[in-house]
Amino acid sequence: MPEVIMPKMGDAMTEGKVLRWMKQPGDAVKKGEPIAEIETDKVNVDIEAEWDGVLAQVLVGAGGVADVGAPIAVIARPGESPVRPAPRTAPAAPVQAPATPSGGRGDAGRASPLARRLAEQHGIPLSAIRGSGPEGRVTKEDVDAAIAAHAKAAPASPAAGAGAPATPSTPPAVAAGARDVPLTRIRQTIARRMTESKQQAPHFYLTVSITMDPALTLRRQLNERLSEDQKISVNDLVVKAAALALVKFPNLNASYAGEAIRHPGDINISMAVPLPEGLISPTLHHCDRKPIAQIAQESKALIERARSGRLRAEDLMGGTFTISNLGPFGVDSFVAIINPPQAGILAVGTAKPQPVVKDGGVAVATIMQATLSVDHRVSDGAEAATFLAELKKLLEAPQALAATPA
Repeated sequence: MPEVIMPKMGDAMTEGKVLRWMKQPGDAVKKGEPIAEIETDKVNVDIEAEWDGVLAQVLVGAGGVADVGAPIAVIARPGESPVRPAPRTAPAAPVQAPATPSGGRGDAGRASPLARRLAEQHGIPLSAIRGSGPEGRVTKEDVDAAIAAHAKAAPASPAAGAGAPATPSTPPAVAAGARDVPLTRIRQTIARRMTESKQQAPHFYLTVSITMDPALTLRRQLNERLSEDQKISVNDLVVKAAALALVKFPNLNASYAGEAIRHPGDINISMAVPLPEGLISPTLHHCDRKPIAQIAQESKALIERARSGRLRAEDLMGGTFTISNLGPFGVDSFVAIINPPQAGILAVGTAKPQPVVKDGGVAVATIMQATLSVDHRVSDGAEAATFLAELKKLLEAPQALAATPA
């Protein structure tokens, strides 16, 4: 009987949590029908059945956590006899067990990679944590609970004696009415990945001013003959221009891989999309090969899937360069943090009328600020500046943006 596995929803995902089962053992399922909802580091998504049949067994119950690729259920196809054991439910909150006599890591191999890394960061031996995952596997939630229990059990520091200075670790006074709001999984992921990016990737930044009047004229002309779902936004123009510029400057589309610079072969633009629970960056694939009307259509559909919680696995994977556009919020310019393992991110501000010097006089033009953040391990200032010059040329003389790709 085929197994339902925990899908990989994003390049950095290592595990997911089952939020609920929409089907129970013994229920008939059809291919493409949602059977469970899972929580990932970025979004909540539905898992669809890949076969017709009967849900025979639930291996990870609601609240349980499983590694990417691990089986979470079994489906009996037509003709197979369904097995209906009781579903495995998530145990209660983990309890710390005594450390093993050897003082070693115990069942370290039966911990998820994220749980293992978190435990190491906080100095908690895995042998001291009782796992709640399949077959006793230690999950991130188990480590979080152990960290909280350890902090709660830690004795208060004694008051400083005469002549003894207060310790630097004394917590600051908390104002009345203050409260702690637990981080969502998305905010936890943002905190971890952005910290890693700033600590590991040496960023440098360049800004260019782009006259957008020609691009806006082209947009208006194209939209007059396009259907509603194909109408082009300023961001679509920027995505297309960036993709064409990346063809000429592939290092900005690459990533640092230790002893090499890794070139993915495709140009897939991740777009920063704000959600109430945090920022995510779903991906438009092969942007250099698609006409701008198709980019506009796919961009609208991608943003809608993100906002409705219906992103697919491929929507969160394969990004090679990111564009973050805060122009719709009235922001003139800003600096963005690189989305690892990518080498560059383009921060786009609002396009607005400004006075400019032209032919010895003062005129009004629609100006947009674009700031490029670059991983200095992968590219250098001159290359990044030339990339921005190409981006500027494409938007100020935008005929190439409307051309049909070969």
